[in-house]
Amino acid sequence: MVLVHGAFVDASSWSGVTPILQQAGHHALAVQIPLTSLADDIDVTRQALASVSGPVVLVGHSYGGAVITGAGNASNVVSLVYIAAHAPAEGESPAELSGRYPTTPGAQHFVSSYRQGFIWLDPPYFPPTFVADIDLAKAHVLAVSQKPIKPSCFTGKSGPAAWQRLPSWYAVSLYDQTIDPNLERWLARRMHATTIEIPSSHASPVSHPVDVAQLILQAVQVGKKR
Repeated sequence: MVLVHGAFVDASSWSGVTPILQQAGHHALAVQIPLTSLADDIDVTRQALASVSGPVVLVGHSYGGAVITGAGNASNVVSLVYIAAHAPAEGESPAELSGRYPTTPGAQHFVSSYRQGFIWLDPPYFPPTFVADIDLAKAHVLAVSQKPIKPSCFTGKSGPAAWQRLPSWYAVSLYDQTIDPNLERWLARRMHATTIEIPSSHASPVSHPVDVAQLILQAVQVGKKR
């Protein structure tokens, strides 16, 4: 499986999920995407997919869902897993999808970062709005370790959506304060995804790695049959 992180984090956000997948006997690759544009992030993910032999379950968290929606059209991808993620249809953007629902507390605190032209989630607000269900000291470390993102990533429009042809799974974060959980439910219904709800903050790969890994492993089992 290939794991794609979202905004404001990097591939280390999968560090709780990856060993569970490895212990189950699977090869997992956590991709470091640049967060410079949706097109750039899809291109890097496609390069990662091309480096892997055999069928792939492609997983995306948060903004990473928009990335796997485009990159999932690669020929070796057999299923998709969305974790509290955007899942745009062709011509839609993550920002447009989020705009259909009330602005979340997290999104209210997207501000300019130390990197010129990039934004992040204002660090004092990161623990309560992004990952409220982990140890506070660890949350503060993540807050100042954020990977800034170009705002245009959120406005980039999707090309053909891989979820329209591939079986999909979706994990809704019940206590998400970054992407509205009702938007997550709507996206899951639209793609006819096999759906679970996790009593989690937005960063469920960090706070609930076992639940996330179990959903991925479900998709692996179906992928083997394709």
